[in-house]
Amino acid sequence: MNHRPSQLRRLALVVFAVLLLGGGSLGYVLHAMHRDLPPAAADGSFSLAEPGLYYRDSATGRIARRSGTGGPPATGGPACERFYAAGERALCLRKLPGIPARTQALVLDRQLREVERLTVPGIPNRARVSASGNVLSWTAFAIGDSYATTGFSTRTSILDLRTGYLIKSMEEIPLTIDGTRYHAPDVNYWGVTFARDDNRFYATVSTKSRTHLVEGDLHAWSAKALRENVECPSLSPDNTRIAFKKKVSDDPAAPWRLYVLDLADLREHPLAEMHSVDDQAAWLDDGTVGYALPGGEGRAAGIWSVPADGTGEPRLLVPGGSSPAAAS
Repeated sequence: MNHRPSQLRRLALVVFAVLLLGGGSLGYVLHAMHRDLPPAAADGSFSLAEPGLYYRDSATGRIARRSGTGGPPATGGPACERFYAAGERALCLRKLPGIPARTQALVLDRQLREVERLTVPGIPNRARVSASGNVLSWTAFAIGDSYATTGFSTRTSILDLRTGYLIKSMEEIPLTIDGTRYHAPDVNYWGVTFARDDNRFYATVSTKSRTHLVEGDLHAWSAKALRENVECPSLSPDNTRIAFKKKVSDDPAAPWRLYVLDLADLREHPLAEMHSVDDQAAWLDDGTVGYALPGGEGRAAGIWSVPADGTGEPRLLVPGGSSPAAAS
């Protein structure tokens, strides 16, 4: 007797069942991935309309606000891993579940409602918004998750909301180092900061194991190196100085120290913070720099501030906070 037709039918039923179960499982996994991702929107009563220090609360993963008048912080902001706000816009970076790593960049308005959403490869790392809110930038780790290790790779994007133009990778910008057009396969950009004209910008570029501060021009589509050993620049509100982290040690546990650079003469001075800071500092006003520390070595985790002129001493502003952004 020929049993082949019945065997084929049984095989077909088994395959169908596997596909059905697999599809159901896949559907559940995709549903769970989105279910486990906290909603990005604020709760409706939380917005950038109130002046104060906005930051990520590590206990909830959401954006909170501390007012200058004291009292308990306001809560109910969006869930973000990196955050920054200025002018009419905010930028919220979130790590999406799954492999490979992906970052969701959410553009928010002053009511912290979603305006635009983009997904890019990598792990969320840096976020910046120009003073007007028109131009935004974010950096994600494509390979690795720390600037203190070797072999990392970054991907930095710039979005111009006036035109909708997206620079997917800053590595496309023509770069000049020491007066010569520079080409190398290991070029990495990160830590963008914008001038008030929404055109000039500063950023870090690394190549051949060296880091450079670059000044860029979006309209001219060009960037030039100004000096070495400058990472994660942050331009002061008056556009005259840059706060940055400078490598001062080969110790991977404490390689950096915060400095401020005067753009008029490119002279620099260290700030009073003696701990290693792996953050893109934020100017809280023209005389104060804010930054996040992970804690340890007798120092509490949270957002700290220090005078920009090198005097004074560090002061804890927000225990357990990160991603500081001052809004007025």
